[in-house]
Amino acid sequence: MNTLQNKAKLIQYNSPVILTFSLLAVAVHLVNMVFPHFTIRFFATNPFMSLANPLDYFRLVSYVLGHANWEHLFGNLSFILLLGPILEEKYGSKPMLVMILLTALFTGLINVVFFRSGLMGASGIVFMLILLASIVDVKAGAIPLTFVLVVAIFIGRELVLSFRADQISQMGHILGGACGAFFGFVLLKPLNARG
Repeated sequence: MNTLQNKAKLIQYNSPVILTFSLLAVAVHLVNMVFPHFTIRFFATNPFMSLANPLDYFRLVSYVLGHANWEHLFGNLSFILLLGPILEEKYGSKPMLVMILLTALFTGLINVVFFRSGLMGASGIVFMLILLASIVDVKAGAIPLTFVLVVAIFIGRELVLSFRADQISQMGHILGGACGAFFGFVLLKPLNARG
């Protein structure tokens, strides 16, 4: 019994924002398996937003927790769980939560205002984390080559794919990446300078 307790103490909830986000996304998908259309109803944006519907305001952020299937969910979580804890340790839990919420809200608002499609999934958050990770060691007055390469590979690919008719919101990916670049170069620059 004592050995089991000691092993349990070895497991640390090391990245509270990223782990909680990931567990919530899995929970939403599990609930959707029992109650079909749960995700579509509460965790996906509609193509048209009703200013009179409070649920539509919630969906502007909650859509990042909804996913179409397990493959979609695990594809996003693999990046989130790989990059998120490192960035949360670097910048802190509160800034990480704010970055996730602002990225979700910004992408949701742009989508509602300019596009006639729904949004579902954490892909924008993934791209925010990818771009943010590529500039984690930015020095004053310099642009890291890793950032240039990540933009060329990840964002360039999304721009090319945006001309295909599919069910993927490449604009959501691009906007998420733009948020990551903004946070890294503008908002978190003082943190990098001190670190």
